[in-house]
Amino acid sequence: MTAISTIDVLIPTYTRACALAVTLTSLAAQDFREFKVIISDQSDPPGVRCSAEVRAVLRFVEAGGIDVQLETHLPRRGMAEQRAFLLSLATAPYCLFLDDDVLLQNDLLGRLHRSIIKERCGFVGSALHGLSYIAEERPHQQEIDFWDGPVVPEEVVPGGEAWPRHHLHSAANLFHVQNRMLANEPAGAADPTRHYRVAWIGGCVLFDTGKLREAGGFDFWTQLPDAHCGEDVHAQLKVMARFGGCGIFPSGAFHMELPTTISTREVDAPLALFK
Repeated sequence: MTAISTIDVLIPTYTRACALAVTLTSLAAQDFREFKVIISDQSDPPGVRCSAEVRAVLRFVEAGGIDVQLETHLPRRGMAEQRAFLLSLATAPYCLFLDDDVLLQNDLLGRLHRSIIKERCGFVGSALHGLSYIAEERPHQQEIDFWDGPVVPEEVVPGGEAWPRHHLHSAANLFHVQNRMLANEPAGAADPTRHYRVAWIGGCVLFDTGKLREAGGFDFWTQLPDAHCGEDVHAQLKVMARFGGCGIFPSGAFHMELPTTISTREVDAPLALFK
């Protein structure tokens, strides 16, 4: 089993057994091995543990020396509470909040870890590519603002000047940008990883666990109705204001583009809680 857990990979899941199995398979292929996986399942009983695909992949992951902790967490009280529960289980210095429908390139955990060590910031995220949009160019949404020095705290507010940065993460925008910028990189060139300014990142975000907790984590869940969205955004905004946060370029995360499991989205956490 894993001797050292530097990163706890925290995965909230609900009714997505097959997608979860694929996500776990991409974790099993990571070059970086110092991590543990903690899954919080809010599916209706009997839950994802009864999926043959999930059971098979769990055996595969654990045979590769990665610890997996699968928790059933009911009743459902909203995504912020689900994330707060996962954070309460984290013991590693860093925690990766990873959605249950994401594919990771095999070097991504290592790159994220090196980046957060280097920058000493609150989080480093890998935005999700939506490859069903690969033929759709959106030049008006492809501006990228690289950090030309260390990542520092930055206050980003809903609707503020920096808020439109999130458009870079729509569709396949970032994929198009990085393909253009990296087209002339020679094979075997030095690590091209750079960091850029973000409004927020969905689906794959590595936090400094202590800094996330110091910024309040997801304790704001009690201020929201069970039906809400944007809880990940609100937590990132709080961390970014105190400790800084950034995106990693090139990204190495790909969205399965499944239908959302959060059907009621009238209450958007950063808008509802912004003060």
